Amino acid sequence: MKIIEQCVSANATRVCAPLPYTKYPCINNMFATCSASSSIRRRPLSLSLISTTFSAFIFSLPPPPSSSSPSPSSKFPVSDFFEIPNSGGVKALELLDGSGEVPSDGDQVNMVAIHYYGRLAAKQGWRFDSTYDHKDDNGDPNPFVFVLGSGKVIAGIEVAVRSMKVGGIRRVIIPPSLGYQNTSQEPIPPNRLFTTIFNPTRLANGEGSTLGTLIFDIELTYMMMTNLVKFTPRTFFTPTPHMAMPRPWLLKKGGSKVL
Repeated sequence: MKIIEQCVSANATRVCAPLPYTKYPCINNMFATCSASSSIRRRPLSLSLISTTFSAFIFSLPPPPSSSSPSPSSKFPVSDFFEIPNSGGVKALELLDGSGEVPSDGDQVNMVAIHYYGRLAAKQGWRFDSTYDHKDDNGDPNPFVFVLGSGKVIAGIEVAVRSMKVGGIRRVIIPPSLGYQNTSQEPIPPNRLFTTIFNPTRLANGEGSTLGTLIFDIELTYMMMTNLVKFTPRTFFTPTPHMAMPRPWLLKKGGSKVL
């Protein structure tokens, strides 16, 4: 686990370097949005650029920074991995602090929308699923929408999202005990769990713990809260993997709403 932390932490610094972003003047930060006339969709760029670069460098250390180049941390500070309290072993690396609200407990029902990239710690960080693989009719990536505490999503993702702020990006290492325990847990990768995490040959060879360790890059894009006494079957639609958010919500990306 420590080796995994070192690999993904070192590469987090690399992927957050300013160069890819300053190439486009209209991007002032990882969540900046260009005008409607721009042909580049800026919001998907943030998490997709981080994770795509991470895939290429997950098990290689970055070269020493040039003395003439600005420090990546000066513009996009990167923390060290820390264990999320009372998580059962989920470790997180803050890639970008959000500025929105944090899901609350108690008499609140929290529906959240996230974008993610999911990878195995094994197989050189092989990506098995991403919300950016699931497009709507306009070609935009569908966020993954679910209710916190529903029990339908793997525990490691729930733990990670509960302490995130809306607009934040976090990389988490999820141990096997908090990852996929069966093939019905969400988010459900299309036809890939049986060939990766639940690969019978690899499991027979004793590779279960290695295959079961997951690395997720998670962006919390939206949160909606309602009082428990108001929660009825009509309050929320039933979340399913990669379901598109209702159109009115799309007008308020990166926001939150309380009923």
